[in-house]
Amino acid sequence: QVQLLESGGGDVQTGGPLRLSCKKYSGYIAAHYCPGWFRQAPGKQREGFAVLYTYGGTYRAHSVKDRFIISMDALNNTLYLQMNNLQPEDTAIYYCVAAEVSLCKTRPPLKDGAHYWGQGTQVTVSS
Repeated sequence: QVQLLESGGGDVQTGGPLRLSCKKYSGYIAAHYCPGWFRQAPGKQREGFAVLYTYGGTYRAHSVKDRFIISMDALNNTLYLQMNNLQPEDTAIYYCVAAEVSLCKTRPPLKDGAHYWGQGTQVTVSS
């Protein structure tokens, strides 16, 4: 069974940084799956906003493109999300995911969901 565990969430003031980590503790994920991040803000639907493609390219939604960086330490099975210049609208529960490649190729990527999910970590940005 695949287990993904996020960490690094918390409270931060507007303009501050935060780095989320997501470690795969168990299970097997095929190499063609792509890791990514979803978030769900209060009262809103979950949105996939970042993907790391197997060839090394990335996708980031327009709302985070200039502020968030997705990266991976493959040796340690850990996915990262560096978030800079956080804004109150970034307040959400953040989920790491792994999706079969077909779900990463939609426009926008991850619009049809993902196969494996972490339990989520809360990020709260206060003004």
